[in-house]
Amino acid sequence: MFEIGIAEEFEAAHALEGDFGPATRLHGHTYRVEVRVEARDIDETGVFYDLGRLRADLRAVLDPLHYRNLNDLAALSETNTTAEVVARYIFKQMEPPLRASKVASLKVTVWESPSSFASYRETFEDE
Repeated sequence: MFEIGIAEEFEAAHALEGDFGPATRLHGHTYRVEVRVEARDIDETGVFYDLGRLRADLRAVLDPLHYRNLNDLAALSETNTTAEVVARYIFKQMEPPLRASKVASLKVTVWESPSSFASYRETFEDE
């Protein structure tokens, strides 16, 4: 299996609901987002998905989140904006072009700090 990946960052704020202690107050993160895709084969040029295209795909998803309160975004307003939820949201935004290509799986990892992260992953094969 071949794998490629990229990482980007964005700045955003949020406040969690529930038993999250101080995280229930509005606070911010420098989110680090890692995207990894896998495929069984590469093409005649030696790739299965262009890294530049993958980076552009991710930037298109992250730019509207940059310097925003995640709780105010329509797509996230009905959720608890945990790292897990943000990872799934980014995944769902990135999924369509990747599913349409020869990509076998997509994994999105969202880091809220250097020591805390959550990931969301799906495999597209055999669908």
